[in-house]
Amino acid sequence: MRSNDDLWVSGDVHVSPRYLAGLPGHADPSFAPVAHWPHHHLDVGPCQLVITSPDHRIRIGWFGDDYDTWLISAAEDSVSAPRWTARINQNTPPEIVEGLTRALAAEWDEDSDSFLTSRSVYWTDAVQPLLDAGWERKPLSRGLVEIVSPDGRAGASIDVVSAGSDAETVTLWAGPPGWGTRAEATFTARTPKHLIAATAAALADPTPVLRYKGVLDEDLARLARLTPSCRPGPPRRPAGSPARR
Repeated sequence: MRSNDDLWVSGDVHVSPRYLAGLPGHADPSFAPVAHWPHHHLDVGPCQLVITSPDHRIRIGWFGDDYDTWLISAAEDSVSAPRWTARINQNTPPEIVEGLTRALAAEWDEDSDSFLTSRSVYWTDAVQPLLDAGWERKPLSRGLVEIVSPDGRAGASIDVVSAGSDAETVTLWAGPPGWGTRAEATFTARTPKHLIAATAAALADPTPVLRYKGVLDEDLARLARLTPSCRPGPPRRPAGSPARR
């Protein structure tokens, strides 16, 4: 069995900034923090894998080649409707998703509900890691506040007007618009802000990530900085084949 550390060392180029790296062509680090949680492999339907906390209050659904690849939620108990939901699409580097799954794994306990309730009422706390990294806050426009990276290729959109519990109020994004290039992680209104912040911190993390150059999206590769690693890459992936495990 591969160790969690092995998930981070596959590739022949270092990609920076990491939010332009897209999916790897190897094992997915987003699952490393919850590798010890129950895994439920599904044979029918678009959801191929559900990982749950031992009490089933936290659910991490993996949808393979669907556009929304991850659907992560938390509920009051194993049979209640989700209190909050995060939708994360197929272009999002799993190292960024790992920021959320690691926070959930660290907080879960049978007697804990910190992953259900927010510690703050201030929307800024959800994106504080981006502000701390020097990302620019744009003026309020049509109920949205935008936080944008210095290169203009990543950011956060915060809806400060919508009040419904299921309203999608925070979206972290990266990459140019387009089905194959724009990464998005969208959180509903009751998502604890410290969990969004954990994801935002992974988005802004300056540490490069490893990828095989042959499976990088060409549009993203042109925008990113690629530095060769000491590892040779695998044969180039045939056009149209999925970059999956």
